[in-house]
Amino acid sequence: MGIKFRELKKDTTEMGISLRRSAINYAELQGIYRDLISKSGTKLAQLNEDLLAKSKELEGKENILQEREMKLKEMESIISKQDSITKALNQIVQNALLGFKADELSVEMKNGKVYVSMTDKLLFKSGSAAVEDKGKQAIRKLSEVLNKNGDIDIAIEGHTDNVPIKTSLYKDNWDLSVARATTIVRMLNEEYKVDPKRLTASGKGEYFPVASNEDNDGRAKNRRTEIVLSPKLDELFKMLQKK
Repeated sequence: MGIKFRELKKDTTEMGISLRRSAINYAELQGIYRDLISKSGTKLAQLNEDLLAKSKELEGKENILQEREMKLKEMESIISKQDSITKALNQIVQNALLGFKADELSVEMKNGKVYVSMTDKLLFKSGSAAVEDKGKQAIRKLSEVLNKNGDIDIAIEGHTDNVPIKTSLYKDNWDLSVARATTIVRMLNEEYKVDPKRLTASGKGEYFPVASNEDNDGRAKNRRTEIVLSPKLDELFKMLQKK
């Protein structure tokens, strides 16, 4: 009996020690678990905050992108409209000036504008800024188109070749080109009642040739007056200012 009791007591003591160790280990594990949960919760909360911030940032960028895309579409629509207007104007001007030869004038669309190029053969005698009768006919027909289409700005540019002029009326080719452009502007305004606010005159002299000045044909092409018709871009300019 004594031996069995001692063995039972020993076993009981050892079991108690083992149980207490297990309890301690369990408590430690619970502590570790709670710590992990706490840390995980903190990390999860931070992650949620980061995700929310990124979501708001992305939403803001998407809104900005949508606004820009809308503006871009509006601008593309206006540009397309302006292009259609320019093409229509180009055709109207060509139809109005059908009776003139290719070596007298040409009409073309370039850079969103319509260029009416009239040669000296049509407009002026050498060294003169007085418009010839046939040139006046061309200016009159063009003025009819201009008066029917009020939303067009008109720039008159005088051009010459590089041969020095032989007249005391003008200092040089530059002076002559200015006088010729001014003559056309005054004719459009005073004789054909085109609004002067739409008109601009400038002389380019010999400095913007379209052909070589080394031969007669090239020089003939360079002696010209260009009437540049520009549909107004008010809508587009307003949009660009709002950007």
